[in-house]
Amino acid sequence: MNENFENEDAKIQEKFKQKTWSEIKINDSWGIFKIMSEFVNGYEKIGRLGPCVSIFGSARTKTDDPYYKLTEEIAFKISKAGYGIITGGGPGIMEAGNKGAHLGKGISVGLNIDLPFEQHFNPYVDVDKNLEFDYFFVRKVMFVKYSQGFVVMPGGFGTLDELFEAMTLIQTKKIAKFPIILVGTEFWGGLMQWIKTTLLETHNNISEKDLDLVKIVDTADEVVEVIDTFYKKYSLQPNF
Repeated sequence: MNENFENEDAKIQEKFKQKTWSEIKINDSWGIFKIMSEFVNGYEKIGRLGPCVSIFGSARTKTDDPYYKLTEEIAFKISKAGYGIITGGGPGIMEAGNKGAHLGKGISVGLNIDLPFEQHFNPYVDVDKNLEFDYFFVRKVMFVKYSQGFVVMPGGFGTLDELFEAMTLIQTKKIAKFPIILVGTEFWGGLMQWIKTTLLETHNNISEKDLDLVKIVDTADEVVEVIDTFYKKYSLQPNF
């Protein structure tokens, strides 16, 4: 496994070393059109789907992992509650999310990203809802813009990136508030305790109300309850 990563890393480094500064600037200019096309394609395809919930988590989670099974159950019950499921479209937790949506006969969306390793489309994404992105930031806009909730399963850097970006956007009121649900007290408890003691109490880098941006749960029923309670509390309808 490590050897494969090293080989891919060497290929990436060689690819970038071959470009001159002028070539980089030219590619940046023409890249604007590629960025525009990804935004337009995403808006066109996802904007008409109806209310959806995004599920995040590790691409490395195996099918026999308890969190894979739990994600599948969560996605199934969310689908039955009337929401579509959006994932990154790849393996692991993403596959489990799309599989649950598929079994629940709900909308199953995959927003894939072109990576040199790990990522590939899973077979449970609806054929007409398979989207591929070259740019992480365009893909992240699609996750946030068309989601009525985030369900965050155990994951790595990418999962944390999505989590903290959503929290930041809500905290700064750049987007409307929506439920952010962390699944797995054992996994997320330490992080949230660090946020409380270090960020809030020790350094005063956040406000106490920021802790209310997320909920930690352990079951599929709790996930659905948090989402339903949120929309009833604020008298909102999905896709408001």
